[in-house]
Amino acid sequence: MAGLSSDLSVEAASEHCLNIVERVEEAVVVERRVLYETLAGVIARGHVLVEDVPGTGKTVLARVLAESLGLEFTRVQFTPDLLPADVTGSNVYNEHEREFEFAEGPVFSNVVLADEINRAPPKTQSALLESMEERQVSVDGTTHPLPTPFVVIATQNPVEQEGTFQLPEAQRDRFSVKTSMDYPDVEGEMGLLDRRANRRTISPSVDPVIDPETVRALQECAEDIRVDTKVRRYIVDLARATREDDRTEIGVSPRGVQRVFEAVRASAVIAGRRYATPDDVKRLANATMSHRLVLTTEATIEGTGKADVIQAALDAVDVPAVSPNAPDTDGSPKSTAASGSEPADSSSEPSPDGDSPGQRPSQSVAEGEESQAGQLDGDGDQPTDSSGDTRSRGDDDDIEQGQ
Repeated sequence: MAGLSSDLSVEAASEHCLNIVERVEEAVVVERRVLYETLAGVIARGHVLVEDVPGTGKTVLARVLAESLGLEFTRVQFTPDLLPADVTGSNVYNEHEREFEFAEGPVFSNVVLADEINRAPPKTQSALLESMEERQVSVDGTTHPLPTPFVVIATQNPVEQEGTFQLPEAQRDRFSVKTSMDYPDVEGEMGLLDRRANRRTISPSVDPVIDPETVRALQECAEDIRVDTKVRRYIVDLARATREDDRTEIGVSPRGVQRVFEAVRASAVIAGRRYATPDDVKRLANATMSHRLVLTTEATIEGTGKADVIQAALDAVDVPAVSPNAPDTDGSPKSTAASGSEPADSSSEPSPDGDSPGQRPSQSVAEGEESQAGQLDGDGDQPTDSSGDTRSRGDDDDIEQGQ
């Protein structure tokens, strides 16, 4: 690749991403896994669904992330009596001008928090479909474009189902990433109290790290990331494996395959690479694929989880061997880092329980190629950062591994 169409280099983009993560960690106690999954969704021009029990910081995460990105933020509290016009806006008659004028709804913002989205009826939920897919709103035959960048971060409570409306499959499929924050550990909750003791406001806030123009540059940077044909086939094979699983009625859709592809490119930007690796796919497989599955009744009764289906696909599909220096289909060598010989990143990132995704030995580097940098030690010395511990800016492995 001759160069990036964006004025922002991959190295600078990666530095911005680390700054964003560290700024968010100043206000929110959350695993870096969640931050990188959410940030990947933003860079991929996608939308994020956060599902967890009340009080884990879902709303704060959305607001603080918007603040750190320098984006306009609005929150819509979804309730059973919420109407579509309450989200999109409507035409209002102006008595002085004697004509109808369009009054913009809260969806006209850069980051829209659809709080407890499953509490609104399907008609209101569907008001977001055009916004999420087309980045526009149509009212009375007139189309109104939404601002860019535009990201919907929706939250829902998985344990309280009374008075809720389950998201239809078509809408869940429009979310690029679904993540869960989980409860922090003891150190994390102690840090939460320390931060509360050091501020005089109820809710934390942060200063912007970048501006909207830089966010758009990060998104453009992701468009120039190289994804080898073998990595593309790996994504397709994983998706097809979910469809062929006897425990699923519906597997990952073709739209889902594209969203996975886009998130994988965003993961490479965060890692500071000009190319994607199979480990980018494995790292984001559960976050980008699981919410697109519909399990059979028998699988649900037996207690099978969607993550189990994704894990089975990772176990069944062979990991391709790729190298950033391998020739492209036209015979020209692929672009590497500015240093001239950026090593392939094929180390398997540990899952929260310490096991590697897929439980397969890494095959991402062809035999005889140079060894990769930043591979995890066998005893798991790579630290996790669920308590907001700031890492060294020079430690590229923190970004590469998404911890």
